[in-house]
Amino acid sequence: MKFFCDPKTLMHSISIVQKAVSSKSTLPILKGIYLEAFDKNLRLVGTDMEIGIDHIMEANIIEEGSIVVDARLFSEIIRRLPDSEVEVSLQNNNQLLIKCASTEFNILSYNSSEFPELPEIEEEQTHEISQELFKSMIRQTVFATAQDEARPILTGVLMEIEDDTLNMVALDGYRVALRKGKIEAHLNNKIVIPGKTLNEVNRIIGGEQDEKVQISLTNNHALFTVGNTKLISRLLEGEFINYKQILPKEFKSRIKVNAKHLLDSIERASLLGKEGRNNLVKFVITDENMIINSNSELGNVHEEIKIELEGEDLQIAFNSKYFIDALKVIDDETVYLEFTTNLSPGIIKPITNDNTIYLVLPVRLASY
Repeated sequence: MKFFCDPKTLMHSISIVQKAVSSKSTLPILKGIYLEAFDKNLRLVGTDMEIGIDHIMEANIIEEGSIVVDARLFSEIIRRLPDSEVEVSLQNNNQLLIKCASTEFNILSYNSSEFPELPEIEEEQTHEISQELFKSMIRQTVFATAQDEARPILTGVLMEIEDDTLNMVALDGYRVALRKGKIEAHLNNKIVIPGKTLNEVNRIIGGEQDEKVQISLTNNHALFTVGNTKLISRLLEGEFINYKQILPKEFKSRIKVNAKHLLDSIERASLLGKEGRNNLVKFVITDENMIINSNSELGNVHEEIKIELEGEDLQIAFNSKYFIDALKVIDDETVYLEFTTNLSPGIIKPITNDNTIYLVLPVRLASY
C-alpha cells in the first residue's frame, strides 16, 4: 500500500472517523483506524462495535492495499506534519512509513484482516431529509436524553416516521423534547437511536440547506449517509414511552413572553438556586407580570418580566436547568408557556408553529 495526499485533508478525514474509535477497548485493533487505498480514493473506518464511521477522501494511489494504524498516534503525527504533501506506505513487518518534507516516521500497524467489518445495510429503502433541518432537529432534542444507564432506552432519541413527517422525541423522566420536520420517506417506521450516535451525526453534517442526509434502517441498525461519510449505529432495544399520552391537551394559563428576556432572567435567578435545592426557581404569574424568585442559604433573588397572560394567575416552581436547556434551543423570539395547575407539567413552545414542544415537570411548592 502506498499513497500521497494533502496532510490537512487527511487530518480532516481522521477527525471524522476517530470519534467512533474505542479508547477503552482491550482489543488493540479497535483502537485503530482502518486505511484502504483503492482506485483514486483512501477509505478510513473507525468503530467501537456500537458506532462505525466510514469516510472516503481523494488521494494519489500508487499501490492499493489496506492496514490498521493506532488512531491516537496516527492523528498526532499527521496533525504535526509540515504543510507539504505526505507519503504513506506499508513496509515489511507491518511497519508504516510516513514521510513529509524532511520528516519521517516508522510506526507499527496491524493486519487489516483482523479489523471487524461494518454491518451491511440495504440502501434501497432510503429516507431523505435536509441537512440543515436534521441538524436543527438533533440540536433541539438530544439534550433531553437521560444521562444515566438505569433505563437504556431513554439514553436515545425516538425517530418516528409517519408519512412525510419525522417526529424526534427525547425524554429523561423530568422533561420531554419533541421536534417535528418534513422527510422524504418510503415507509413508516419507529426506531430509537442512541444520543451519542446523533451527536456524531450532528458533528458530521455541514448543515447545507440544499444537501440531504440519507437514512437507511433495518431492525437492528441505522445508516446515515452524509456526502462521502457513512455512519452506522446499533439501535436501542425496548419500548419507548408513549409520549403522546404525556403531552397535555389543554391549558388554564397561557403566557406569551420574550424568549431571551425569560432565559436571561431564569439564568440570573438560577445563580442562587444552584446553591440550594435542585436549581429551583419559582414563577409567580399575574396579569401582566411574571415574578421569578429563587432562595438559598446565601440569599434570594427577585426578577420581574413583562408578559401577556391568557387565563388564570398561577404560582409554580421548576428546576431552572430544564427551562434553560429548552429556551437555549428555541429559535423564535417569542414563546408560549402553558400551564394547567402547579402540579401539572408546563409546556414551552414557539408561537409561530407546533413543530417544537418542550414539557417540563414542576416541583411541589410545599418543598420550596
